[in-house]
Amino acid sequence: MSPDSKAEQTRRLRWRARRGLLENDIVLERFFARHGDAIDETLEQGLDALLALPDGELLDLILRRCEPNGEAGAPPARRVLEMLRES
Repeated sequence: MSPDSKAEQTRRLRWRARRGLLENDIVLERFFARHGDAIDETLEQGLDALLALPDGELLDLILRRCEPNGEAGAPPARRVLEMLRES
């Protein structure tokens, strides 16, 4: 992937990551600060699956109030979820 397309991918993901809950915004910003340069196709798939969730469900997953299922339970999404939980 070229540096320009990598930068565009990161911009697109950051835009999608803007949420209605401040708590999610904080966690996601920390995620991008730590891992933004390392986002590959697999991480992008996982992040897309998690960002498709409603804000409350995403926060519940991050805070370990519940466990992921469906698309959010797939290995790429679980990997991103663990990274979010560390952020």
